[in-house]
Amino acid sequence: MSVVGFDLGNESCIVAVARQRGIDVVLNEESKRETPAIVCFGDKQRFIGTAGSASSTMNPKNSISQIKRLLGRKFSDPELQNDLAVFPFRVTEGPDGFPLVRVRFLGEERTFTPTQLLAMVLSNLKGIAEGNLNAAVVDCCIGIPVYFSDLQRRAVLDAATIAGLRPLRLFHETTATALAYGIYKTDLPEHDQLNVAFVDVGHASMQVSIVGYKKGQLKMLSHAYDRSLGGRDFDEALFKHFAAKFKEEYKIDVYQNARACLRLRVACEKLKKVLSANPEAPLNIECLMDEKDVRGFIKREEFEQISAPVLERVKGPLEKALAEAGLTTENVHFVEVVGSGSRVPAIIKIITGFFGKEPRRTMNASECVARGCALQCAILSPTFKVREFQVNDGFPFSIVLSWKSDSQNSAPQHTVVFPKGNAIPSVKALTFYRSSTFEVDVLYVDTGDSQIQQKISTYTIGPFQPSKGEKAKLKVKIRLNIHGIVTVDSAMMLEEDVEVPVSSVNEALKDATRMDTDDAPSDPSGTDVNMQEPKSADTTEGGATAAENGAQDPEEKSVPMETDAKVEPSKKKVKKISVPVNELVYGALPAAELEKAVEKEYEMALQDRVMEETKEKKNAVEAYVYDMRNKLYDKYNDFVTPEEKEALIARLQEVEDWLYEDGEDETKGVYIAKLEELKKIGDPIEARYKEWTERGSAVDQLVYCINSFREAALSNDQKFEHIDISEKQKVINECSEAENWLRERKQQQDALPKFANPVLLVSDLKKKAETLDRFCKPIMTKPKAATKRCRCNWRARK
Repeated sequence: MSVVGFDLGNESCIVAVARQRGIDVVLNEESKRETPAIVCFGDKQRFIGTAGSASSTMNPKNSISQIKRLLGRKFSDPELQNDLAVFPFRVTEGPDGFPLVRVRFLGEERTFTPTQLLAMVLSNLKGIAEGNLNAAVVDCCIGIPVYFSDLQRRAVLDAATIAGLRPLRLFHETTATALAYGIYKTDLPEHDQLNVAFVDVGHASMQVSIVGYKKGQLKMLSHAYDRSLGGRDFDEALFKHFAAKFKEEYKIDVYQNARACLRLRVACEKLKKVLSANPEAPLNIECLMDEKDVRGFIKREEFEQISAPVLERVKGPLEKALAEAGLTTENVHFVEVVGSGSRVPAIIKIITGFFGKEPRRTMNASECVARGCALQCAILSPTFKVREFQVNDGFPFSIVLSWKSDSQNSAPQHTVVFPKGNAIPSVKALTFYRSSTFEVDVLYVDTGDSQIQQKISTYTIGPFQPSKGEKAKLKVKIRLNIHGIVTVDSAMMLEEDVEVPVSSVNEALKDATRMDTDDAPSDPSGTDVNMQEPKSADTTEGGATAAENGAQDPEEKSVPMETDAKVEPSKKKVKKISVPVNELVYGALPAAELEKAVEKEYEMALQDRVMEETKEKKNAVEAYVYDMRNKLYDKYNDFVTPEEKEALIARLQEVEDWLYEDGEDETKGVYIAKLEELKKIGDPIEARYKEWTERGSAVDQLVYCINSFREAALSNDQKFEHIDISEKQKVINECSEAENWLRERKQQQDALPKFANPVLLVSDLKKKAETLDRFCKPIMTKPKAATKRCRCNWRARK
């Protein structure tokens, strides 16, 4: 069973695996720990990860990056529109109002959803993990930002399904960081809580969490975030600064050239990293645009000045996280900073000033999320035994259920089912009184984030038919699962049958126990919310209002029983009938579309594999041409006639010209046939050279074998005296026959030139030596006959 953690960053991804000795970060095909989150579409295949990054500069309009920014968001989202203005690739609005990425692939224009693109990135990461583990990877844990909505979480799960993965949990990046920090701590207090603030400044977003630690557990106290504050905002500030500067000095407008924009952004990102460690830094780009080389220079003070609007927003999430945790800065014992964007000195200065203490870097800023995800996967997996450590994560939003009563023109009613900070996972049960099919809406409330769509899903509960014509009592279970996704699990109609006499205490106890067990939520954190009708005119119309969490329906209270009574008073028996529940998730990928996406990904992966194999065969032909031509002038020179050499060199030149002209874009089979054609001419030459180099050692081995057995047969050594003379003579004759064969063949071979086909083959020499050994060895290693000794009494002899 695989135990893998994936950190899906906005710019790059990291894969961590659990081993018996701990958590390791896996290296990709370029032996790097970070893999770019890029998908580049070429004419014949896709390039993903490191290959996509290498191709993006030459093909920017078909290179898709920052896929997380597109996931589960409406095309009209203002924040998304700001991002699209910077992206070099083309994004349009789909029929459902969500973005579609348009690229040129396989000679035609194609569209892909962000979910499909994320699946491509996950497929690449899966391949990296499988190559490291030498085993199939299915089960995993994927890190996601804490601010991801229900729709975005579902999109990640769909992408994982397309990629052939089965996430055991979508893990909040802040919680993954907290787990990676706390699980190795052996000095956590047993009673007093240790409060640690984690500030994660990534490529595109900033997340802050405050976590309380006790021995063997962590509790998430608060979450806060700014989804558009990250390292790329500092890159953008530098980009705008130098774009304006170059327009003034060099009269070039990089905004008019997608490739120039990309190169300048890459240079600005490198410049930012240099400024993090140095007070000033230069910027030089050769042939940026219109064949002009550009140069620039900036000091850290100037960099912080042009980044001031970004830096002003850093305090917001810090203040919000502290307020929601109900703590003061004095109650926060440590501050940890992580994330690729946290290396900017100005950010550290702001954090230090806010908390009044110097932030620490006890973890790897880039790898802590992947390590935390791998640890969580190991905890959930039966494969590993992990130290007992409880993770009490909280949901960052409040979830409300809304419905309309049976009465017409009545206002919708609602109740908060999962308040902000509710434990993950969790189950709640609600009781409704209804006479016909009804709908329940699942909504976000008080998110404080205008980018989150309020309406999540609608569930239609029914049809059902009350037996007595009255309003049916229905118990509905709502689940907040381990991924942070809200679903209506089931609906049960509870009906009371006619009174049945109960003859014994045991039978009554058995019925009561079964009822109480069935009605209880399956999750330990679940509670029962009773939607009882108010005692008013609305009651007859089927209205329902929310009672306090934990309220119990009077009809479901267990009946008191006396254990010493032989006969109990009669009681009512409750029958449970399952009611259909139909789900409608707004913006989610339908099951049929998901299946099509899986098939499409398989087809594209197959196409990529065929193209890679075709490239390998083409490279093999090219390598053979160069290698054989060099050897013909060097070590193969004496093993080929001048005519053969001239003809083969001409043929190699012909194939080389073909490779760069007509054979530039051929099929795998054509390259295989071309290589076999060349080898048909070149292999005999190579064989003659190989025979010549190996013949000497083979001859020496046979000569040694002949001499060894002959000397043993002629020896007067006592260890051979038990062997019959006739047997020894057979060995001598066999050795002589082999020696004569070798002498005759060697004379023939020595008379031939090197370019002639050999008559004394290495295989024949080895075969002769094996035959001689098989004949002589049993004779010369024959054991002596056992001699019988007289068993005498040593006492008598004495």
